[in-house]
Amino acid sequence: MTKRRLMAQANRLSEADDRYDEEACSVIDSLNQIGSQWRLIVLHDLQDGEKRFNELKRSTGASSRTLSRVLDDLQETKFIDRRLEEDAPVATYYSLTEKGRSLCPVFEEIEAWSEEWL
Repeated sequence: MTKRRLMAQANRLSEADDRYDEEACSVIDSLNQIGSQWRLIVLHDLQDGEKRFNELKRSTGASSRTLSRVLDDLQETKFIDRRLEEDAPVATYYSLTEKGRSLCPVFEEIEAWSEEWL
């Protein structure tokens, strides 16, 4: 093979690697946003509808500190909304945003996959 052909082939391979890296990066970026154990648990739990902080704490088994941190992270990344009701007793409610609800089919697919393979 000539040097020119080798260089052309190397360039094509490099371009293919770049495309693969871009595709892999989007998957990795997605998993980094939703991928922690507690984030997944909270997102999955909120599929059933709006819940108060203490309801989430009981249903997920997370400590108050962990749950508070996770809820802040999920709100910052726009997966959940936080609603404060100031009437006595004061209560904070959490629900999925449109972005969060878009994960529902993903959870269904993962559940189906795990039933078959795990």
